[in-house]
Amino acid sequence: MTGTVNRDGNTAKFSAFVRAGDLVFVSGQASVDENGTIVPGTFAEEMHRSLTNIIRVLADAGLELSDVVKVGAYIRDAGDLPEFNRLYTEYFADPLPARTTITGCLPASIRFEVDVVAHAGDR
Repeated sequence: MTGTVNRDGNTAKFSAFVRAGDLVFVSGQASVDENGTIVPGTFAEEMHRSLTNIIRVLADAGLELSDVVKVGAYIRDAGDLPEFNRLYTEYFADPLPARTTITGCLPASIRFEVDVVAHAGDR
């Protein structure tokens, strides 16, 4: 699956996911629709749409959120960290995946982006 996303006038081509052995690497997903158009909203709305996109890509790879072993989260405003931590556990259960969270790294057009690594196991 390949996608094109337009952010701030730049077109980036990427694979939505790549399988390497038992691991599936899902490219960063932001609050965009199926055409790659940014869908702005509150932090919670953007996080929900981003993770919905992750769920869709994982499904295309035959996986689900419970297969995720590593999460990379990118948050524009560090003030959104408490809400991120609260919402995070609505998507991921114990044992929680390993996680890296980076703030202050996104353009003004998006509040949240996420990428994941999932383990396919015997699938």
